[in-house]
Amino acid sequence: MSEKDSTTAPSAEAQPQFAIQRVYLKDVSFETPSSPAVFAVQWQPEVNVELNSGGTRLADDVYEVVLTLTVTCKVGDKTAYLVEVQQAGIFTIAGFDEATLGGMLGSYCPNVLFPYAREAIGNLVSKGSFPQLMLAPINFDALYAQHLERQQAPAEQEAPVH
Repeated sequence: MSEKDSTTAPSAEAQPQFAIQRVYLKDVSFETPSSPAVFAVQWQPEVNVELNSGGTRLADDVYEVVLTLTVTCKVGDKTAYLVEVQQAGIFTIAGFDEATLGGMLGSYCPNVLFPYAREAIGNLVSKGSFPQLMLAPINFDALYAQHLERQQAPAEQEAPVH
């Protein structure tokens, strides 16, 4: 190897790395407060989905991301069921700048976790003897972009005008 070749070879440390160490169900809750009466009414549900995600640094380049989905299904003024799932993952994320790391934790990792959470919710609803629930895909990139915009808006309002 010539001297020129050794200087152009990228070092292993400089290469961005992403790895899924583990995906797991952190917490789950399923309630049917109006059963069994809810099974006797005409099924015209109103489904509300709330989601939240957060990341925690566990060690150098190792993060836990938790995606929380809460699904509330009402028939009329009665709650047919309430499901909350905290789907978590441990990820190795190294070699990214701060902005990219934020996007990985706020968008990419929740996107990885969502299919697992959707499956857990679908299974719980089915086991509760309710019609199948298939949550629609979620655009985590757009949600993360909105989150960044909301964070920047107050900072721009507080900036002095010259």
